[in-house]
Amino acid sequence: MVAVVESNANSNIVGQLNSGFNESNILNGNGTISRTNSGCGYVSSTSSAMTDEPCVSCTTFNILAPIYKRLDQKNQSVRESNFRAVWLSRNQKILNWLLHERSSIICLQEFWVGNEELVHMYQQSLGDAGYVTFQLARTNNRGDGLLTAVRKDCFTVLNCREVLFHDCGDRVAQLLHVQSALPFSQNRKGTAQQEFLIVNTHLLFPHDSCLSVVRLDQVYKILQYVEQYQRENKLNLMPILLCGDWNGSKSGHVYKFLRSQGFVSSYDIAHQYTDSYADAHRWVSHRNHRGNICGVDFIWLCNSIKSRKPLKKSWSEAVFGIIKCQLQKASLVEKDAFAFLKADNHGNFITYSAFCEALRQFPGDRRFVDAS
Repeated sequence: MVAVVESNANSNIVGQLNSGFNESNILNGNGTISRTNSGCGYVSSTSSAMTDEPCVSCTTFNILAPIYKRLDQKNQSVRESNFRAVWLSRNQKILNWLLHERSSIICLQEFWVGNEELVHMYQQSLGDAGYVTFQLARTNNRGDGLLTAVRKDCFTVLNCREVLFHDCGDRVAQLLHVQSALPFSQNRKGTAQQEFLIVNTHLLFPHDSCLSVVRLDQVYKILQYVEQYQRENKLNLMPILLCGDWNGSKSGHVYKFLRSQGFVSSYDIAHQYTDSYADAHRWVSHRNHRGNICGVDFIWLCNSIKSRKPLKKSWSEAVFGIIKCQLQKASLVEKDAFAFLKADNHGNFITYSAFCEALRQFPGDRRFVDAS
């Protein structure tokens, strides 16, 4: 049995939802999902074992690195990292909560990899609690990164890979290939130890709309790497779990891109939410540095046994979707937009240089377009 749901820091169970998981039936199990309130900063999975099958739970949590946590709104240079007692106390509380929850999988973002004391505190505490941990720093010495921990009594880690995006945000991702320690039922085929892939990441913050394509490219690189890993290791199709701070809501291009690839949000499953606009703002997982409340932390599930749209096709549709939005913002109707992009070209195509020149006419896009 597998039960996965996003929750708040209190983990107060307010209801239960029985589900067969359908396309998100990760590890081929049926489960009871405990439905909880949404909260700030993280999403967590909780579950109730209703059968003798193993139960898997997952928590993803942006713990806000002390080097980024502002303590004085009037003086932005004052950060929590300057006050050891403050960041130590806050992170100890986070650790205590994580150890209390004892999720099978823990995915942390903004983990302060640059501070040896904090790193040792997490590694020691999680290690003593039976977890094996893996950490990955962002590129260019940003100071923070990712930490993924899995319980050794739940999984055997077969492999761990690092995904470096090498982009303007210095973002990274971790990929863990794990095998369940206990066998899961395989319908009428008996039992087997299930393998699946876990990805932990933290996408670029959308400081302006021009970064949408960068964030989309980061997700594309993740899925591309997952496909490459499965192909190189000659693996059978297996369930995939994507966790992290995606810095984007249900109404964004990243969400739609992942949905087109067969992924579903565990929170949507638990609360029976749809992809409609009405359901896009019904939960909150985070208050960002601008003070805005939003739902950006996701636990994505994909049953790879089901057929999926080719990755490049989804990518093309997503990119052209962004272009379409920009054209609509410029108040260009379809006919005008076509003429706008074709520029002076009389053929049924547009050159790369002409395309870049057209994009330069949009305010704010110049720094991201280079025809050279």
